[in-house]
This record gives sequence, C-alpha cells and structure tokens, in this order.
Amino acid sequence: MADLAGGVKAFPGNIVVLGFGSIGSGLMPLLFDRFVEPRVRVVTSDDRNLEIAQEYGVEHHVEEITKANYADVLERHVSQGDFLVNLTVDVDSLDVMKWCAAAGVLYIDTVIEPWAGYYTDERLPVYERSNSFLRQRVIDHRSAAGRGPTAIVAHGANPGLVNHFVKDALLQIAAENGVGGHPGDRGGWIALARRLGIKVVHVAERDTQRSATPKERGEFVNTWSVDGFVSEGCQPSELGWGTHEKAMPPGAHTNPDGSEAAIYLDQPGVMTRVRSWTPDEGPMHGWIITHNESISIADYFSGEVDGERYRPTVHYAYHPCDAAVNSIHELAGRNYVPQERHRIIVDEVIDGVDELGVLLMGNEKGSLWYGSNLSIEEAREAAPHNNATSLQVVAPVLAGMFWAIDNPAAGILEADELPHDVIIDGCRPYLGRMVSAWTDWTPLEGRGVLFAEEVDSSDPWQFGNFRVS
Repeated sequence: MADLAGGVKAFPGNIVVLGFGSIGSGLMPLLFDRFVEPRVRVVTSDDRNLEIAQEYGVEHHVEEITKANYADVLERHVSQGDFLVNLTVDVDSLDVMKWCAAAGVLYIDTVIEPWAGYYTDERLPVYERSNSFLRQRVIDHRSAAGRGPTAIVAHGANPGLVNHFVKDALLQIAAENGVGGHPGDRGGWIALARRLGIKVVHVAERDTQRSATPKERGEFVNTWSVDGFVSEGCQPSELGWGTHEKAMPPGAHTNPDGSEAAIYLDQPGVMTRVRSWTPDEGPMHGWIITHNESISIADYFSGEVDGERYRPTVHYAYHPCDAAVNSIHELAGRNYVPQERHRIIVDEVIDGVDELGVLLMGNEKGSLWYGSNLSIEEAREAAPHNNATSLQVVAPVLAGMFWAIDNPAAGILEADELPHDVIIDGCRPYLGRMVSAWTDWTPLEGRGVLFAEEVDSSDPWQFGNFRVS
C-alpha cells in the first residue's frame, strides 16, 4: 500500500459506509491501511462484494434504504460521534445529511443524490431533474441551518478532486506567466483566473481500461457504477456558463432560481458531445454528462473584477472506456431504457489508464491540462479491490475524511471550500503520474477541411466551437 501524506489517523467512532458497490468496496483497503484499528460497518441494499467485507472482518448489513425507512435504518447503525460515508445511489443525500447533523455525525458523499425514481419522473420539469436544482437544495439548507458537524458534499474524483486540480493548475499557469503570490480567499482566486484570461475549464477525462470479455447485447459495461452513470447520463446536460460567451446555445435555458452560474440543455448528457483534449488521447469527443463540479466551480469563480463580471465556462468532457461508449449507444437506441444486465469491470481489467484532469483554456501562453494518469497496474499496486477509476474516487473520499476529523464543526462544505493543497497531497500517492501538459490545441484545429463548418474564428473559446451534438 502507498503511504498517505500525514500518516495514519485515529478515530474513536464507527465508520459507517452506506453502499458497497465498486466505490464502497474499493474504499476498504484504504480505511484499514490509513486508520488505526478502524471500526467499520457496511449497510447496503444487496450482497455484492460481500467477500471483500468478510476479508476485512467488517459488519455487513443488507437493508434497502428508502424514504420511508431511512431514519430507522440510520438510528440502528449510526450513533453520535460516528462518521457516515454515503456511497449510495437512489438515497437522498440531503435527507441523510440532515439526519447526521441532528445526530452529531460527520458526513461525506461523492454526489448529491435524490430518492429512487426521481431522475426519470416525467411529471417533473426538466430543471427539477438537474444537478443545479439538487445542489441548490443543499445550498439553501446550509444557509438556513448554519454551522454544525462537518458534512463534505460531492467529494469523490469528479466532483471533488478535480475542483482542487483547478486551483493547482491556476498556480502553475500563474508561475509560467511570472505572476506570483497565492490567493488567500475566494476573491483572490477569481481575480487570478480573470488576470490569467481563463475562459473555459473542461474536466477532460479519457478512460482506456478494457476487459478481455467484450460487451454483449443487452449489457451495460463500465469501470464504475452503471446505475450512477445511467442516472446522470439521462439527466439534462448542464454546464457552467462563462461571461465571455456571445450567445446561448440552441436548446439552452437559464436556471429559474438559485445560482446564475449554470445553464441546462433540453437533452440528456449521453446525447451531448464536445471537442476536448487530454495529453495521451490528444483531440477527442467527450460527453457533457452533468456533474456537480460544472456548477460549483463556475459558481465559485463568479465575481466582479475591475468593474466587470467574470465567470469561466465549465463542463465535463468525458470519454469513458470503449465498452461504456458502446453501452451508451445501445442505451440511446433503447430510448434510455437501461440494459437488463450490468457489468462493472474491476478484477477483469487487463490494461488501460484513467486520464482524469482539468483543461484550462484562454491564457496567452496556451492551455494547461493538469491531472492524474493512473494505470490499472499502478492502481492494483496502490490498493487491492480497485481499478484506476475507483481509486481516483476513493482517494479524495479518504482525504476528505481526514480533513473532516481534524475540522469536525465546519458545517456543510463543497470541495471548492476546502484547502486544495492539503487534499491533493493526501490523494497524491494513489493517483499514479501527476501530469502537467501545455498545448496549443483549440476546438478550431482541423475544422472545415472536408466540409464547410460554421465556427467563430474570432474567439476559439466560444462554446459553439466546442459543441459536436
């Protein structure tokens, strides 16, 4: 196992893990390597990965958690002074968060989830099925509730780790431009991003992990939760909307309430593609799957600088593993009715990497991609029961837990509000090669050669130049 910055941590309470799919089971080796004699309890809806729980000797309880019974389930398994790690799907994050605050329990999750059936409830307006709406519920509750036990929201790989990458990348771009200093607050970060001319931020990810067993018809294959991917892929595509943008894209809407930082499209993320770039892959087409970081990063970097409003455009540009790409095509052809069989490839991965980072564009010296290039071999050496994707998720969960234990009364926090350097240092041993790659790529590269295309050559960083579908 890798050494985690800061060594091991003592925690007197129970660590209760809700959900035990690829992320919950992948977290186990980190908990037992980085906590002193941890008391871990798993509560999950089925017996998947039971053998991993048994390997570590943890309590394993199979109980479905619903809106009707969640409080009773939590009361039986979680007590004051415990730490609840919520890695479920279809369990309302805000309801669980409220329960933890009242019970004196620390909390962390990787995504803001609603109750089962919410994403596909055709009675709901499109906006109410968006991540902007779900995030705003948490923000509104935080404003009303005030401080309490620390609850870190949406702190996996992305959202979470990539939010911290943005700040580190800004400091690298500043150094390249001879701009010194280190922002001390949100206003300082906004001013720095504006001074450096950052117009667009992509969470640019390319996953090349593969199995020797091909995807079959009627099967969705992925390197992480199939249920989670299908749910977010069928939500409306969303992006943080920059102040440099000249025109709203076709089918776009502003949010009717809450944050003004984001817009949503009248189509699902699995139908929305953009041009992007990563160091290994080079130019690629990725999907704008809605993610909390697209909204929270844009919101965090919204402000007035020298009398002008500033905000970058921010969104996910995700190229999943090739088997998942084929699965998405099949899902779309089925009009978003999920396949009958799901397969998450962890132990059966034979090669590949997950190239996860942020691409900051607009600076006069070029664009910078900064992030983790983690191979399956490196992931297995660092922690068993993980592939590259799951390890990039569980490392920031662990780092967030460490920070929360040291700061137990900070209330509800998003990733952007945590110290980016502390979190990255805590994750670094699990991230493989950390890559900083400059590029002169723009979305206008190679355009209009075989066919005429309508582009805005006066500003390559307009969203219309990136959008494919």
